[in-house]
Amino acid sequence: MPLVSLLNDVLGPVMRGPSSSHTAGAYRIGRMAAMLAGDAVVRVRIGFDPTGSYAPTYRALGVDAAFAAAFLNWEMIDDRYPQAPAEAAAQGLDLRFVVEPLACNDHPNTIRLEAATRSGLGHVVWARSIGGGMIDVYRFDEWPCRLDGKSWVVLTKVKVAAEPDVRRRIAALLRVDAPAWHQAEGGSMLAQWNSPEPVPPDLIRQLRSMGSVADVRCAEPLMHVQKGPALFSSAREMLEVAAAGHWSLGQAACAYEAALLGIPESEVIAEMLRRFAIMRASVAQGLDDSRLDLPLMSPSASKVMRAEQEGRLAHGGMLARAAARSLAALHVCNSKGVVCAAPTGGSSGVLPGLLVTLAEERHLTDRQIAMALLAASAVGLVMAQRATFAAEEAGCQVEIGVAGAMAAAAVVELTGGSAAQAADAASIALQNTLGMVCDPVDGGCEIPCHTRTAAAVGQAFICADLILGGYANPIS
Repeated sequence: MPLVSLLNDVLGPVMRGPSSSHTAGAYRIGRMAAMLAGDAVVRVRIGFDPTGSYAPTYRALGVDAAFAAAFLNWEMIDDRYPQAPAEAAAQGLDLRFVVEPLACNDHPNTIRLEAATRSGLGHVVWARSIGGGMIDVYRFDEWPCRLDGKSWVVLTKVKVAAEPDVRRRIAALLRVDAPAWHQAEGGSMLAQWNSPEPVPPDLIRQLRSMGSVADVRCAEPLMHVQKGPALFSSAREMLEVAAAGHWSLGQAACAYEAALLGIPESEVIAEMLRRFAIMRASVAQGLDDSRLDLPLMSPSASKVMRAEQEGRLAHGGMLARAAARSLAALHVCNSKGVVCAAPTGGSSGVLPGLLVTLAEERHLTDRQIAMALLAASAVGLVMAQRATFAAEEAGCQVEIGVAGAMAAAAVVELTGGSAAQAADAASIALQNTLGMVCDPVDGGCEIPCHTRTAAAVGQAFICADLILGGYANPIS
């Protein structure tokens, strides 16, 4: 089972909207291709299959800006990001997008990226954006590989005749037991070496000086790197760990992430709070119509909030204010602003709407906020481990459906409920949403995602109250 991290795979990345698959995923593929080039890239040709999701949407959803920023080595939160395509052209980067049949098109977000450097080197990368900003670079030139941005990677191409001896020498230099991936073809072999630690430049020079090594390519991690074991890999194991430690779900999730990444729990909490600050900022921006640029809709979050304040709603209250704030965050996402995927860009409004409301109206402490986010992330973690929250695989309703389940667990955590109660609240939230038909208008995450985002926030309160009030969940 692949590494699944709360910070890598669930609550994040911090990204530009509107779609984590189309912006964060594309950006990370671009960064990986740029690093593997080994020199400044001057020409890039990116192919999308006409039957895939990128072909009809890559300009509208900002895929072109994501790749341009990646090759400029700009962060996604850089204020210059929207100008990346123009700046790339000004710097002499020939960046072209073509729609053409792809031979290895086995995923809606498959791309073929061909790059050339100023020194004349060229390479072809095949990759998939697999949901929530996660990537799978699965071919380098004609060679299979498996790069996901979660470790330091060295690719070595060696002569088959000398391969056993060279492989032992490379393993000794990199201090790893064996390559993560290797395949021979003709008279050569490509091996992929993954390391949890940085690979020093002098070591790379030693590899390149070996007579039987024809090529060496390197890539740095784009996310946190695994340093330790995963404490659980299913909901059952998660609840057993929580019970054994007498922990809430948030506490169990914090212990999981600290052990997995080899960092203190205080660092996990600090990073959760940094991401909450992004959420809070997206809500504030989304309530200011002058800072929005929605492609299809007129902003409505500020109108709903104002109507609630003036007593013009049927119910009103905290639930209506949370719904308005959830719309605000998703407004920013669809205006190509900075948001925190939770667990995807298309569902990035649910948790901010809920937690910003509770933080402001119930005066939550930083630790309470962090534990709520961790409890929510634990639910997303189980979905990533055992199922999916990728719209490309299960339809876009799975994104907001999982976000609603995560939010339900957060409410239970904040109310003092047990880990089992938090899991039950998430469970019935999923039962109420998954399997519904969704047909996004114009291929984006805007319609009907706004209304479903607001509904998911309301459901989080309701599901949590059902469990806390004594509802016995019949499906675990």
